Amino acid sequence: MHGLIRGHNLELGRDADTGGQTKYVVELARTLSMDEGVDRVDLLTRCVVDTRVDDDYAQELEPIAPQAYIVRLPFGPRRYLRKETLWPYLNSMADQALKHIRRVGRVPDIIHSHYADAGYVATRLACLLGVPHIHTGHSLGRDKRRRLLDQGAKKHNIDKQYRFDLRIEAEEQAMDSASLIIASTTQEVEQQYSLYDNYHPKRMKVIPPGTDLSRFHPPKGLLNNAPIQHEINRFLRNPRKPMILALSRADERKNIQTLLRAYGENPQLQELANLVIVAGNRDNIEQMDKGSSKVLKEVLLLIDEYDLYGLVAYPKKHHPNDVPEFYRLAAKSRGVFVNPALTEPFGLTLIEAAASGLPMVATEDGGPRDILKNCKNGLLIDPLDADQMGETLLDALSDKRRWRSWSNHGLRGAERHYAWQGHVQRYLKEIRRILGKQHKVRRVRPSKSRLPTIERLLICDIDNTLLGDRGALDEMLEQLHSYGQHIGLGVATGRSLRSARKILKENGVPMPDLFITSVGSEIYYGRQLKKDNRWEKHINYRWEPERLRQALEGISSTYELEWKQV
Repeated sequence: MHGLIRGHNLELGRDADTGGQTKYVVELARTLSMDEGVDRVDLLTRCVVDTRVDDDYAQELEPIAPQAYIVRLPFGPRRYLRKETLWPYLNSMADQALKHIRRVGRVPDIIHSHYADAGYVATRLACLLGVPHIHTGHSLGRDKRRRLLDQGAKKHNIDKQYRFDLRIEAEEQAMDSASLIIASTTQEVEQQYSLYDNYHPKRMKVIPPGTDLSRFHPPKGLLNNAPIQHEINRFLRNPRKPMILALSRADERKNIQTLLRAYGENPQLQELANLVIVAGNRDNIEQMDKGSSKVLKEVLLLIDEYDLYGLVAYPKKHHPNDVPEFYRLAAKSRGVFVNPALTEPFGLTLIEAAASGLPMVATEDGGPRDILKNCKNGLLIDPLDADQMGETLLDALSDKRRWRSWSNHGLRGAERHYAWQGHVQRYLKEIRRILGKQHKVRRVRPSKSRLPTIERLLICDIDNTLLGDRGALDEMLEQLHSYGQHIGLGVATGRSLRSARKILKENGVPMPDLFITSVGSEIYYGRQLKKDNRWEKHINYRWEPERLRQALEGISSTYELEWKQV
């Protein structure tokens, strides 16, 4: 939702919001659109007009495949904002999404939300449009808050910084609304989603993300001319030693500081291998966001504290095309990939490493468990135990025969379990199941809303307007039917919703597309009667009924009963 997503040169690691999930979503949209059963895929995000970011993020429509598009919608301030500050503007995003759907002229068959804030918007859109909703959390607020508290963070501070109150409530709503929750791992379903009140395991399906195996493959021949190798070598006294590669955002949750302590406090490990930390791109640490700046400063201080100069490389910049080379260089050196994150919902980098023939040492929390089960190519660690982390890295690098076995197992496991085509086929199988089920229970689940695609909307009162002349009503309904999908019907009435529905049913009037009820104080959309909570909030602004009652005290008792009912 933050908007820093595009179809090329993804700025992975730029800040806390540009992680692997952005790459996953782009690749999913692109690969889905290539299936013959898929007509169109729109990836909706935020339009950002800001001199601090690339002009690409201001482009309203970006084709990323013949039938797939990134659609950037304007909502909130034009400048780039981190996701935690976007909550006040998400209702506007839903409005803009409806406008886009109207421009396309077709209601989508499926809405798939990624992350909590998108889940908030998709829950509303799916209800308004009458279409099924799929949700992928990627990371979950309750688990993230637990991890931060375990590190000693203050609850008040982290709740204020990450808006966990809004995030967790949005996750609860998305889980309640969604026909399907797609998770990356079994552990995510059983230990993270289970923390929520709306945990419905029967609605959940584990479909591991895919990776582009054409980009990630083992080293072939000499790699001395790899563009990024010179940048790494300039940090190191002995570049020929095996490489411990860490590749992530400069984020507190990625736990880079504990990795440095593990390396810095293990002389044998320093003697055996170099440590390479790739933590996004930077020009000036002071100008980065607060979280990234804090992490990188701590990294530099730890390198200085343990006097690791000549042993640790920490390049300032790299191009997206350099990422596969990092893995191949590490594999060529007979090194390992390390993911020390406090929690890892999936771990796309682990799959990329496996596909490159590079064994792994990874956090025991989250996705690495399933990846290791499928790829059999490394070891798991407690991310909070620096001593154990150092010993495990040393162990992983010390047995050359086992290293070769891990490398081969990883290659086979990545090909078998994590190719994109396999992911998409499993995904589409679940979608077809949902759409088929929806068709069978159409009496329970109403059809799609017509509101985004109709050309005209007739709205009228009920009593002595729509009703009162049976012949005229029948003639009007016949006219509406003849116009098909071009004209919709709405009612505006002083009646309550329940009363309005009852009287219309008694007179054979089809379900309207829109209800304005209770003398204009309530609005309901579509066949699913989605209530407009924003309208209710709008008319409640500065409405103080208790003060009105106080002002009316002493009015003649003739009107007393009527005033008390206000």
